[in-house]
Amino acid sequence: MPIEWSETMQEAPEKSGAFSPVAVLRLWPHRSLTAKGFVWFIGITATALSLPLIAVLGSVVLWGLLPFMLLALAGVWYGIVRNQTDLSLNEVLELSAERIALTRHNPRQSDQHWEANPYWVELTLHPSQGPVENYLTLRGSDREVELGAFLSPEERIMLYADLQDRLNALRR
Repeated sequence: MPIEWSETMQEAPEKSGAFSPVAVLRLWPHRSLTAKGFVWFIGITATALSLPLIAVLGSVVLWGLLPFMLLALAGVWYGIVRNQTDLSLNEVLELSAERIALTRHNPRQSDQHWEANPYWVELTLHPSQGPVENYLTLRGSDREVELGAFLSPEERIMLYADLQDRLNALRR
């Protein structure tokens, strides 16, 4: 599952020497193609595209078809590399007693930030009213932001339960 919680200690703002626990949540989209899988896929695609060229080896037609085969291979290569770049999207949620902060790292845009007091934050799971099934939002500081829209509906349900438990523990 592309969800990872980690716990760290953060120095208190008053520089008193005290430390407060901070839970950090990292979310990222599924990545089904590894680097090794990419090499295999490009190799198999190049082989499959080359097979029809065997029939025209030694003729002038080969030189007419070869650029189109290379163009198709380059298009597949570009598409996969572009998709991998798009998958560099991730979200980082920092949760402490003093604040909750969400940072969304976009692949080709500037980062987006949101911050609020966790005591007043409202976590909502919209089963069917959002752009995706089980749409998860955080509302606070007069703004509502989405969380993990790239996750599967089941993962958003599990994340909702886990995050709601952590928020409730902070409010006690």
